[in-house]
Amino acid sequence: MRRKRRISIYGSLLFIIIAFTTSSLLFLSLKSSGVDDDDPTSEIDHAIGSGGGGGDEEEELEERGGGEASPICATVEEMGEAFANGSDGESLRVRRIIESHFALNGADRVRRLPPDQFCRQGFVLGKAFQAGFGNEMYKILTAGALSVLLNRSLIIGQTRGEYPFGDYISYTNLSFTMKEVKHLWRKNKCVDKFRRQLIMRVDNFEKPKQTNVLCSDWRKWKHPIIWFQGTTDAVAIQFFLKNVHPGMKIVASSLFGHPESLHTRPNVFGELMRAIISPSKAIEEAVNWVLNGGRDPDLTLHMRMMMNRSARAMNAAVNCIKKALQYHQHDNGKPRVVLVSDTPSLIKDITPELLEFVEVLHFDYKLFEESISTGNLKKWNQQTLAFRVKDWGPAPRWVAFVDFFLASRAKHAVVSGAQRRVGTTYAQLIAALASANQLDENSSNVSRFSFLSSFQSNLLTDGLSKQIGWGHAWNRFAGPLSCRHQEQQCAFTPLLPLAWWDGPWQSPIPRDIYRLQTYGVRLSYTGEVLEGNLQSYCSSRKEVVKTAPVFQIG
Repeated sequence: MRRKRRISIYGSLLFIIIAFTTSSLLFLSLKSSGVDDDDPTSEIDHAIGSGGGGGDEEEELEERGGGEASPICATVEEMGEAFANGSDGESLRVRRIIESHFALNGADRVRRLPPDQFCRQGFVLGKAFQAGFGNEMYKILTAGALSVLLNRSLIIGQTRGEYPFGDYISYTNLSFTMKEVKHLWRKNKCVDKFRRQLIMRVDNFEKPKQTNVLCSDWRKWKHPIIWFQGTTDAVAIQFFLKNVHPGMKIVASSLFGHPESLHTRPNVFGELMRAIISPSKAIEEAVNWVLNGGRDPDLTLHMRMMMNRSARAMNAAVNCIKKALQYHQHDNGKPRVVLVSDTPSLIKDITPELLEFVEVLHFDYKLFEESISTGNLKKWNQQTLAFRVKDWGPAPRWVAFVDFFLASRAKHAVVSGAQRRVGTTYAQLIAALASANQLDENSSNVSRFSFLSSFQSNLLTDGLSKQIGWGHAWNRFAGPLSCRHQEQQCAFTPLLPLAWWDGPWQSPIPRDIYRLQTYGVRLSYTGEVLEGNLQSYCSSRKEVVKTAPVFQIG
């Protein structure tokens, strides 16, 4: 009897081991099957230096499953190969979609519609507050993208009559304000004559049990205004790529591309910024002061160091700049590189090394304030100048906007480095706008613009597992397919951050698996959404409808 029990236990253990091994190999083989060893981007990646991913040779073979023939993980540079060639054609296609959308639904045309047509018009509200620029700008850009998906006009919300970041950013006339929409609603007698109340439907992405982003066909919503709240990064709007209604999924794919096609992802947010924002006159004056009549910078280096002085991070960034210059084969004099950081000591430490091979540009706001006696900056009151002084390291808030628009003038590449998480929302938006600025639809030349991530080795001890947070560029690669113990990396980075795990080498971390379950999403071994489970979840839940009468909001 005891012998049978022992055999039974051994058999169970053997079964568990075999099952685990089989499922792991299946996971890896399915994910790695999307990687083509003959991919032409490997030659491009070699040009910028595809640095080794592991320590000594034996450790690398162990980490990578015995060699290149059957890799079980990838380095960041290998993951980034899919983004090496960019996607100019797709970005130009999206540019035309955005231009056509605003030609039809832009404020200039819609405000002149006859009353019966105006009162049938739908709107999307984008409302941001004076918090971190990257997260808040994504709220406005998400609203812009949603207006395209739903064929509605865009409203940019104001606070006490002021646009978000209105001292630093100018908005085009493509959008409405809420005040103007309310005025036109009264003027056209939409309530009295057409019985159409100005009601706003609110959907909060940050409340998984309540949001309808996956389960409802938003194109059928009849409410005049829709406000999609809590959209602080590039992920929320891309949830529509997995919406259970085919029509919603199709319109989302037409704008954002298919999530499994990593090499054809359009620069959606860059094109939206190009269409709706520009620097204010005061910020533009400061940018021009830095350029001092010279040409635009060739590269930008953004380092989010949070007052940390890391020699490894600095060394990795310098090497990444060198590789970027090699890739772009700069031969027009000494290249100009803009340095942007929240940590002044980093600027001082890295500049001498860079000056050996580039011209360094950096906005010294104290010197700028001393050098000007007139101009738009002088019109700001002291409260404006001192607002959120600690938001951008020790510098005032407005300096971050000068840095942003200066950095987005880069002609060839943006390099992002960090003390902890690389590719923040701020860096993403710099790269996206810079790329859009360089994409010329009238030129036959490919822009070849690059967004590069610089990783020091200590950030990759456990692979990309520390790149947590949906707002960071490499979060969707942070799972077990990311090699441990990598050397420093300089990797091509998507201009449109990924929201799902459908592509090669993408794998989720447990934290994100659990978070997705709160939205009703379950993932397969390889990271794909289990569509049947999502359909069942959506069929069983009751749609949450939250509305508010706009005239009572103020």
